[in-house]
Amino acid sequence: MKIFLIRHGQTTGDIEDRFGGDYNDDLTEHGRCQAEELAGKIKDSRIEKIFYSPLKRATQTAQIVHQKLGVNIEMIKDLRERNAYGILTGQLKSEAKEKYPDMIEQLKNSKATIEGAEPYEEFKLRVASVFKEITDREFGTIGIITHGGVISCFLREVIGRERKSLADCAIIELDFENDQYEIVKSDGLELE
Repeated sequence: MKIFLIRHGQTTGDIEDRFGGDYNDDLTEHGRCQAEELAGKIKDSRIEKIFYSPLKRATQTAQIVHQKLGVNIEMIKDLRERNAYGILTGQLKSEAKEKYPDMIEQLKNSKATIEGAEPYEEFKLRVASVFKEITDREFGTIGIITHGGVISCFLREVIGRERKSLADCAIIELDFENDQYEIVKSDGLELE
């Protein structure tokens, strides 16, 4: 199976500098343009179906690709982003740094679980489970539109690599065979 693992486009929370996670923000106009460009990049990939997160930014990205390419799309709840920021979710980063400096320090560890957040171990199991659920289906080529945290967790826990950077609408082309994933190429991903 060939998998195109894709991050959604730029969001309103990005430009407002808010703590995201499962904050349910929309794509910006620039994010919509990124999604249209994404559709152009994958138009010849023979994707049979795109699975996407229920959060608005991923849903909007998937809908734009669907409108441009006519490929079938299906929402899968467990592709949603981790609530990594707990009580900080949706807050402006500048304000949160003043109010909760200790929590901000904890967030430097990507596996930390602050107050109100989804525990990292549960998130890791959710990500592994949803990828198994998707790859158990009978497709030759699929797309998955999800979030930076989900992609980072997948890279860390399944591929064994840490990401250095992950652009909006990044595309990671994977081969999945005999329960093994291999990165074929990527656009917008830099690994450590």
